[in-house]
Amino acid sequence: MSTTITTCRACGAKTLEPVLSLGKTPLANALLTKDDLDKPEPSFPLELVFCSSCTLVQITEEVPPETMFGEYLYFSSFSDTMLKHAEAIATRLTREQELGPKSLVVEVASNDGYLLQYYAKAGVPVLGVEPARNIAKVADEKGIRTLCRFFGSEVAKELAGRSERADVIHANNVLAHVPDLNGVVSGFATLLKDAAPGRGERGGIAVIEAPYVRDLVEHCEFDTIYHEHLCYFSLTALDRLMARHGLVVHDVERIPIHGGSLRIFVSKTGAYARSERVTALLEEEKRSDIDKLSFYAGFASRVNGLKKELVATLADLKSKGARIAAYGAAAKGATLVNFFGIGSDTIDFVVDRSTYKQGRYMPGARIPILPPSALVEKKPDYCLLLAWNFADEILAQQKDYRDGGGKFIVPIPNVRVA
Repeated sequence: MSTTITTCRACGAKTLEPVLSLGKTPLANALLTKDDLDKPEPSFPLELVFCSSCTLVQITEEVPPETMFGEYLYFSSFSDTMLKHAEAIATRLTREQELGPKSLVVEVASNDGYLLQYYAKAGVPVLGVEPARNIAKVADEKGIRTLCRFFGSEVAKELAGRSERADVIHANNVLAHVPDLNGVVSGFATLLKDAAPGRGERGGIAVIEAPYVRDLVEHCEFDTIYHEHLCYFSLTALDRLMARHGLVVHDVERIPIHGGSLRIFVSKTGAYARSERVTALLEEEKRSDIDKLSFYAGFASRVNGLKKELVATLADLKSKGARIAAYGAAAKGATLVNFFGIGSDTIDFVVDRSTYKQGRYMPGARIPILPPSALVEKKPDYCLLLAWNFADEILAQQKDYRDGGGKFIVPIPNVRVA
């Protein structure tokens, strides 16, 4: 059911150096039904490595995409933060790129239409490419035209062949998920509209967001590592990847979402001038040695130190009779509870806003998932915030629970009580 790679996904080099081992864990989004509890649960090695040739950080195990994404339980629209984030960038690009009824915006891994809906409302034609059948169906029902396929060079050629070239391609948190990095990036190059200087047209742009490996390491965000996330990007690695396919990173922004991400703006060579922000961040990464294995030295020991601290904190609270729940049946939560060995003997239940997750169980740990109202109804003394990347949103939503004396334990980057 899985394959272990020995060469870099981006450049093909065999120079893969160990960074962190999380042992064998189940698939982070493979939430269990009640009927699954008596069945064996597959688990896979989770080993993080660094390519000293092109600087890409990646895991070595590949589970077939169809296994992980054929049916998917993460719906972006359940997060208010994600919706606001999507609306802001859609509104901005509609204005900056002068998009209108003759334009086309394509999103790769478009989920339930959470982003494309804002372009559609502005009268801009859209197309989502989403491999999860259940999610693509929801997007279609919203009126978001969606192609239920895995995006790659072949899909891009098909679309370009029928004159569906993109003014804007969005790829939010998708590059990390694809085993065929080069096929997807070459697909971007194929699908983007060409520049036409004589008509004043600069050509299409791809807007790509990915968790920033620098923030992951510096803030000990190890729970971002799971089998769906095959790669972890620096700007250096992204710049080299795009260049292989005639694309240029012409602008970059550091954004706070998901614990710290990069948003890069990519175009065909010569279409846009490279901004000073790109040059400055590339130079900053070089000074910090992000292109060397030494940058990642000590990461494993800090992760194990955090494990020791959180497990001790929870054990101390349980010894004093505290009842503990958790918030967020997300993939990062599955990585944390499984690597830290936190199970139903410590956590009574997990709550999540997604109705698609409620009634299921966390993979590996097998903790039941309930609606957020359970916090007020059952009144646990503490709630471990597994979805810490949405801390502000969740703490505001759970005012009643907190006013009733409930406290949140935020595990990353350091254990604290809020």
